[in-house]
Amino acid sequence: MAWGVLYLGLVKNPRALVIAGCAGVVGTGLDVTVLLQMVEHGVSIPVASFLAALMGAATIFLLNKYVAFRDHSPINVSQLARFGFVAVSAALLMAVAMNVVAVKFAVPVVVAKLVCAAIVFLIWTYPAQRRLVFVSA
Repeated sequence: MAWGVLYLGLVKNPRALVIAGCAGVVGTGLDVTVLLQMVEHGVSIPVASFLAALMGAATIFLLNKYVAFRDHSPINVSQLARFGFVAVSAALLMAVAMNVVAVKFAVPVVVAKLVCAAIVFLIWTYPAQRRLVFVSA
């Protein structure tokens, strides 16, 4: 069913979406690990969420550039700046979402993180990377 939806033309490159999603899982794994460590050491959830998301973003950039979007051009300042914009925007969205879901609705941090990460990926991160960061891929 999911593959059928991907091939209906709703997604320009289903392969890139799936691999970017997998890269997101890897980056989110790192992100969640850092988030839990920071919260355990007394950092507020929104701040920890923001910083952890940035750390996961570096991993995701490399996986998306070379694997998901098959962009083998040299890394340049312009592309890093565009990715930085997308990553910081995503981190801010994650901080807001985590504040609502984990703090206001008292959803456990890991569950909130996974739900928020999936939503931010679908509505912002993947479309922005495809349209802004890895345009030529």
